[in-house]
Amino acid sequence: MIFEELDFRPTPLGDLMLRRRRIPRLGELDVYEVKLCDDFLMSSLFHEAERQLAKLGLGALGKDDLDVVVGGLGLGYTAVTALEDPRVSSLVVVEYLEPVIEWHKNGLVPLGDTLTKDSRCRLLQADFFALSRNIGNSFDSENPTKKHDVILLDIDHTPTNVLHQTNTRFYTEEGLGELAQHLKPGGVFALWADGEPEASFTDRLGEVFGQAESHTIEFENPITEGFSKGTVYVAQSTLD
Repeated sequence: MIFEELDFRPTPLGDLMLRRRRIPRLGELDVYEVKLCDDFLMSSLFHEAERQLAKLGLGALGKDDLDVVVGGLGLGYTAVTALEDPRVSSLVVVEYLEPVIEWHKNGLVPLGDTLTKDSRCRLLQADFFALSRNIGNSFDSENPTKKHDVILLDIDHTPTNVLHQTNTRFYTEEGLGELAQHLKPGGVFALWADGEPEASFTDRLGEVFGQAESHTIEFENPITEGFSKGTVYVAQSTLD
C-alpha cells in the first residue's frame, strides 16, 4: 500500500487527517480516507450507503422545487447525489470542521469541484446539532425563517455510537422533535448509520414524525472481499 498524507489538522474534536492511498490489487484506483483521531470517518471505497441516503430521502417526496439540507459534508457523496436530482433547487451543506470544507474548495478531494461550482449549493461551517436545537432559526443562515423539504444527516456512526457525547441528545425524542420543527409539512428526515438498523430507533422516529422506515444497504467491500452493510432511516412528518 502507498499512502500520501494530503492534510493534517488539530480540531476541537481531535486530530483530523485526509490521506490518499493505492491498494495494488485494486489497480490504479486512488482511495481517499478521512480519519479523526483513531476513527476512520469515511473512505471513497465505500459510498453506496451515503448515495442511498440522498436517493431514498429525496425519493420519499413527490414534489418539485426541493429545499434540502445535508448535515455532514465528508467526501461529498450525499451532497453530490442530492444535486443529481433536478428537483433540488437549493442545498445547504452544514459541516462542523472547517478543514473539510477547505478540502472541497481547494480541490483536494475528487467531488470538490462538483459541489463548489453548482450555484444551488452552499457549504456552511456550523454545528448541525446546535442549529437543530435552535428552532427559532433556519439551517439556512441567509433565510432565517425558511423551513426545509428534506434534511439528510450523516455525521455519527450510529444513533448510539456518536463522535461526541453531546450529540447523544439529538437522537432522543426531544432532539428529534426539535429537528422536525425545521421541516415543512410532509417534509422528510433521513439518516445514515453504520451496520444494520436499530428497531428501537426506527420506532422512535415513527413516534416523533408520524411514519418511519429503515433500509439496509448492502455493498461490496474490496478490503475484505466480502460485503458490508449500512442503514438509511427515512422519517416523514405529517402534512397538517
